[in-house]
Amino acid sequence: MVGDQSYPAYQLRNILAYLRQHYGEEGLSLLCSQIGVCEQALAHQQVIYVWQADFAMEFLQTYTKDAEIGAKVGSQYSVKDLDFLLSFFSRCETIGDCLQFVLTHPELVGSFTDTLISNEDGKLHVRWLNTGKIKPERYSCQFQHSVCGLLTVGKGLAGQAILADKIFLTESQRDAKFLSSVTGAEVIFDAEFNEWTIDHKYLSLPVIYRFDKTNSNTTSNQQVSYIQVLLDELRQSFPDCPNMAQMASSQNISSRTLRRRISQSGTSYQKLVDQVRCQAAIGLILSGHKSIEQIAEMMGFGEVSHFRQSFKHWLGHPPGHFLRLNEKLI
Repeated sequence: MVGDQSYPAYQLRNILAYLRQHYGEEGLSLLCSQIGVCEQALAHQQVIYVWQADFAMEFLQTYTKDAEIGAKVGSQYSVKDLDFLLSFFSRCETIGDCLQFVLTHPELVGSFTDTLISNEDGKLHVRWLNTGKIKPERYSCQFQHSVCGLLTVGKGLAGQAILADKIFLTESQRDAKFLSSVTGAEVIFDAEFNEWTIDHKYLSLPVIYRFDKTNSNTTSNQQVSYIQVLLDELRQSFPDCPNMAQMASSQNISSRTLRRRISQSGTSYQKLVDQVRCQAAIGLILSGHKSIEQIAEMMGFGEVSHFRQSFKHWLGHPPGHFLRLNEKLI
């Protein structure tokens, strides 16, 4: 999810609360002024824009200079703060049901990533794929924020600690005492991907949280997303993705206006095209039905070598290496 797509406001409220508690009003006011949202207005909002949540996470990293800030903010979540998501979780019987909902409804829960999921040796593996080409440091921060947030909320839903088995980070070795203490996981650095694993025993735990049955709101008042309109058109036209001039023409605006609108949403047209092509390529490769040469041709690459280079640019690994790394996830 990128740009002006809807993102749950409770995550931003949690970030602001953390800033006030640990860094005072100055940092809080500075972030609010830069994303154009005040605390008072945010208290009545269910959704914000993705770019605002993404900016807030980057702001945290820059302002605090704390490599574990994502984990620390994630560990501050409370079940009661999840707003409209509470109605969905109230229908879940187990922690596994809750996690399934989270993984299959990124448009409601909020997500910066694509994921690959597998079950192996009694453990669930959740691997993050950076198809949006987010800066590695910010991506790692978002990853740690997500893992710690999920485990903290899971603890509130189950009434007991839920621990990860292992956490893999693409970062170089550093101190990760807080991340390890909150998740209970072995933290492994210099990994190929950001990934976390959890024992199946935790997924079968019953949800015992006492939900307020009077709150039956299951809508998130999703805002109309211009970026989503563009992504939908790109996916529908795949593999012949239109260039910017063609897209502008289909939207009945000038290329300059299109570029400005996309830029205001914190992304670029090329990033949107790359994301759509990368996601399509991953699906084709993991399906195992076509060769790399066939996929390259389907995606409009005249030379397979060009496709290999582009894929490596998208995910950091050439297609063959990516496939070998993910064979157990297929």
